[in-house]
Amino acid sequence: MSGFPGAAGPVGIFDSGVGGLSVLQEIRGRLPNERLLYVADCGFAPYGERSVGYVQQRSRAISEFLLAQGAKAIVVACNTATAAVVPVLRQRIVAPIVAIEPAVKPAAARSRSGVIGVLATRRTLESERFARLVSAHAAGVEVVTEACPELVALVERGITSGPEARAQVEPRVRALLARRADAIVLGCTHFHFLRSTVEAIAGEGVSVIDPGIPVAVELARRLKAAGLARDGTPGADVRLWTSGDLGDMARLVTALLGERYAITALPAEFCVPPSESESL
Repeated sequence: MSGFPGAAGPVGIFDSGVGGLSVLQEIRGRLPNERLLYVADCGFAPYGERSVGYVQQRSRAISEFLLAQGAKAIVVACNTATAAVVPVLRQRIVAPIVAIEPAVKPAAARSRSGVIGVLATRRTLESERFARLVSAHAAGVEVVTEACPELVALVERGITSGPEARAQVEPRVRALLARRADAIVLGCTHFHFLRSTVEAIAGEGVSVIDPGIPVAVELARRLKAAGLARDGTPGADVRLWTSGDLGDMARLVTALLGERYAITALPAEFCVPPSESESL
């Protein structure tokens, strides 16, 4: 994998499912001139319960697809993939790579109790990258975590509010509050769509921190520094692909973004089932 097409090229974004659409929203708002490509790897989700090798293979395949579409930069809008694959991808790809990660640093800065909570997938919480993040940015702060893959599945079904959402979210949030967390990090892009439910349960005085905005800010910085920022008229196109069911994806996108988009099937050559053991 090498090379990129210059400022006219699009930005490629991917996630294991629809959670990264929250990052796409932030990028659209901050970089309205950019053309955006998005891949939801729903056919191989959830990443959070997969092996590192499995996630690496899927991330490589999708990155290859996005580069084949002319992507000038890749945004890894998935905390699990960031933990598993980003350093390796950066060795293989010339184009800028911007990756999401749990917002531990701002949470530590906001906490008054000295305890921050993180909601994420098991794979993210067990990763070396997360351990380094805590070591670097949470000195003197206790970090308590809840692995909650069921919340990913909830959003993938399009349920982001109401009694079922509250019933699934509440035990996880209450567990963090019981340990005195007064800042809660949404450590999975899917959880952006549950933010209002988390906030309602957490109550006033608890900060709920979503990492999508820093990703958009960093992408803008990287594109400008590399001379890749696109000039043009705001409202540039957005194209979406999925390795899952097209109808399900279309319904989810409309439910989560409030807009209708055409969804295209990810080509078969980029949907080869990975081996659980093989890595990049």
